[in-house]
Amino acid sequence: MNDRPVFVIGCPRSGTTMLQLMLHSHPRLAVPPETRFLVPAYYRRRKWGDLRVAQRRRALAQWIATDRSTKFRELKIDKDEFVRQAVEGPGSLGSVLGIAFKMYADRFDKARWGDKRPSYVKQVDMLLRLFPDAQFIHLIRDGRDCVASLKEMPWYTLDSFHAVSTWAEAIDAGGRLRRTLPDDTYYELRYEDLTDDPMTELKKLCHFLDEDFSPAMISPREAASVAVPQHKVWHSNTHREVTRSRVGSWANRLEDWEVALCEHMLGDRLESMGYELSGAPKPSKEHITTAQKTMQKRRASRMRKHMRDRFNRLREPSPVAALLTSRQRSLAGVPQQRKELTEPV
Repeated sequence: MNDRPVFVIGCPRSGTTMLQLMLHSHPRLAVPPETRFLVPAYYRRRKWGDLRVAQRRRALAQWIATDRSTKFRELKIDKDEFVRQAVEGPGSLGSVLGIAFKMYADRFDKARWGDKRPSYVKQVDMLLRLFPDAQFIHLIRDGRDCVASLKEMPWYTLDSFHAVSTWAEAIDAGGRLRRTLPDDTYYELRYEDLTDDPMTELKKLCHFLDEDFSPAMISPREAASVAVPQHKVWHSNTHREVTRSRVGSWANRLEDWEVALCEHMLGDRLESMGYELSGAPKPSKEHITTAQKTMQKRRASRMRKHMRDRFNRLREPSPVAALLTSRQRSLAGVPQQRKELTEPV
């Protein structure tokens, strides 16, 4: 049976929490609330040393389980048991991380785990290093609706120019993934299609995941009480039936200059994804210049981070890829767990 990890990616406020709950409602899939340990653990991997050494795995697992920044508590799994399994598990970074998610799936007696975090859309290369057999579902929503929704979020402290850039980056990243990843690894789905005909879209999605369709996925609100933390009040709609009420609501939620900016900066991308433009007039030169500078600064920041990671890959302290699933072990050419190393004196 298929045991590949599943990642839900996309622009923030594109419906990824709704899709997370739909997947979690499947009898074989468990997708938890967002955590915060996977990306930091990867970028700080040199700090943990050689994870083929049990004591190093213990240190990493204890950080994951006890540091407040990781949100490990959202998984509601036993800390000590997680540390024990991490210490006894395979000696790689992906294995320690994957054990936490596998234990979450075990909570519900499910065979597969997933993870949802919109920003992963720009970090798929990293995720494939950790989980080489992973599958990715990119949920796409009208960029104007995403910008409108981002503006209203209490946690979003940036301006509309950054919101426009965020959607453009997600779409551009998706285009690269579509061109480079196998058909059984990357899947695109439009929010508007999913809310219009959930059964049809979820059946196609299950085919991609190599899973039987489950009718429970169509009405995922019961899963919200488990997989959406109560303090996240901005996800209140997930406790109701799937609805199209917010589709196209950007027309009443964006100011005229923001509509003009979205359609000027995102027009080609919007149309390529099947969204019609309203014909808004061209934005002011000042707004265009600000948007372009914002995009350039964000691109430069991503490139610097990418270059640092490329350098760190030359000095890996230990294996990165998980060795938990049958496919992961096969890809690594390691059908059995590696022999344990002892801590150097």
